[in-house]
Amino acid sequence: MIASWLPLADGLSTGRLFLCPKSHHFPFSTFSIQYMINMVSSSNAHGIDRWRKNGGIQLDKTSVIGLILGIISIGLGMYFKGVSPAVLINPAAILIILVGTAAAVIIAFPTREIKKVPKLLKIIFTESSAPTVEQLIPLFVEWANIARREGLLALEAKLDDVDDPFLRNGLSMAIDGQTQEFIRDVMTEEVAAMEERHEANAAIFTQAGTYAPTLGVLGAVVGLIAALGNMENIAELGQAISAAFVATMLGIFTGYVLWHPFANKLRRKSKEEAKVRYIMIEGVLSILEGQAPRTIEQKLASYLPESERQQSIEPQKEGEAANG
Repeated sequence: MIASWLPLADGLSTGRLFLCPKSHHFPFSTFSIQYMINMVSSSNAHGIDRWRKNGGIQLDKTSVIGLILGIISIGLGMYFKGVSPAVLINPAAILIILVGTAAAVIIAFPTREIKKVPKLLKIIFTESSAPTVEQLIPLFVEWANIARREGLLALEAKLDDVDDPFLRNGLSMAIDGQTQEFIRDVMTEEVAAMEERHEANAAIFTQAGTYAPTLGVLGAVVGLIAALGNMENIAELGQAISAAFVATMLGIFTGYVLWHPFANKLRRKSKEEAKVRYIMIEGVLSILEGQAPRTIEQKLASYLPESERQQSIEPQKEGEAANG
């Protein structure tokens, strides 16, 4: 059997993993990780600049690939230990873990937050549509040039081109003549409120990840009670006891492969969005202050790593040279 799975090891090392052994029954036969990765990658190939052009939804590759690998790791681990993954199809265990976790979360959170769960799952498995730092730098440089040549009021014509409501509101306040202190206070408070909402959203999955493993223990206890309550057939006792621990396994798996990682992904995306919004604040205030486009470019590029910083600034230099 080991020899028949040698291509599997080679597939892991080359990135071409095809679980299609002809001599074994395996639930992931006909499944190809490379095929799935290619599907996920191709979904991101045509979604460039979704901030300005509302195209199709881009999948978050890491979320999709991580979920697939998590499921496969459990299936392969059980298979190599001689356990059929079919034992996981245990209605009682699934009911206790999934419904029990959902019940606990519903009790712990108000209805208005529970209703957000479908939207949060969409956020986890799709890329953010917010502008990136690389998109913002040339945009603010362009606006700074316009403001220096024609004045701040000339930027009013650009408001309709801005899809991000946060940036549009900040630019609108600057055009309307609000002070730097007022604009900074309003925009900073909005970012703080956003971070608070996002943390509350992530807490839903954090709590689910806490409840699920404990409910798994509860499911195992229920299974053991059923098994020990029917000891007439000793031959089936061992199988009944092993099945009792399926709930524990499902509880741990969902808690630490699904719910806790989901919460962490939401927090990471929230931090990235907050960083982008702070960059927007700096860009708007720098234009209002009348800083030179080159100065604004260098200031905003400081938010990027050194390697990306150079890649972001070089195209601007080439553009200025071409125009000059």
